Amino acid sequence: MGISLSAYIEELHTRSDLIWPKPADPKPVKATPYLKPLPEVKLVTWSLYGTLLEIDHGKLLHHHPQEIRMQIALEKVIKEFNMWNSMNRRQGQPWEGMLTLYDRFREDLEMVSSKHKGDFTEADSVKIWSKVLDRLKQKEYSWDVGKYGEKEDFALKIAYFFHASLQGVQAAPHAQSTLAELTNEGVFQGLLADAQAFSLAQLSHELSLQGRFSSIAEMFSPEFFFLSYQEKLRKPSLTLYKRPKEVFKKHGILPEQVLHVSHRLKDDLAIAKKSGFRTALLVADQTCQVTAEEVRHPDMKPDRLLTEVRQIRQIVGR
Repeated sequence: MGISLSAYIEELHTRSDLIWPKPADPKPVKATPYLKPLPEVKLVTWSLYGTLLEIDHGKLLHHHPQEIRMQIALEKVIKEFNMWNSMNRRQGQPWEGMLTLYDRFREDLEMVSSKHKGDFTEADSVKIWSKVLDRLKQKEYSWDVGKYGEKEDFALKIAYFFHASLQGVQAAPHAQSTLAELTNEGVFQGLLADAQAFSLAQLSHELSLQGRFSSIAEMFSPEFFFLSYQEKLRKPSLTLYKRPKEVFKKHGILPEQVLHVSHRLKDDLAIAKKSGFRTALLVADQTCQVTAEEVRHPDMKPDRLLTEVRQIRQIVGR
């Protein structure tokens, strides 16, 4: 069966032989928050990467534009999981051969057509690494099943290790205390986010570094999780917002009683607004790439504007 992903993450971050990248120091943006209370809001949905979790580029990447970042992450994966002996011997460095495999499987998954015009397919990182394992197994690759689990569990752990090696991540300032305070005041919270199968465990780990934190279920309502890898769609797919809207109604929550918080305007909040949700734009640093004209545009204009996560407390709750 192998150890749980959460236990694996905790174990990794106690090791002194591993160096993890950190997000770049935030570059503040001049913005004036607009925090007028919205007492009718019953549910806050959060975007994840770039909003609750600080990350370079403001989102989780399957392929980093800086080649050196891909090289370092793939070299770490090859070494950590002893893959080299089962890889094809080709000209070039081992990481280049792995990159060829990785990109091939990633592109295949990204090219799968969606059911609805205008939707964008999400590639599942676990499936990418599962296909890599299938290829390595052709050359008698094996792993410690007692530690890592069967193939899908092992691929999940590789996916986390790869992405954690590729992009630095940390919880946004005051994220843990803000989420806890909203929960204590009876505000439902969910996630409407581009995310992977390891993302909840990653969020839990990063929040725990800010204070007492026992589980994601302590602060979020699992029935209000809508994650791109599960839906097989990524933002700005309109269908990604349609199903949450239907689920919320079944729980007696109208679209206008939902406040969606994100640092992404055009490809997230604008779609949420079109779906009838209230919206709050987080302008904490330059990963929020918006112009004054976009913020004022009637099709995108957010209902509220935050410059830090904890300001949500002035908008919802008692």
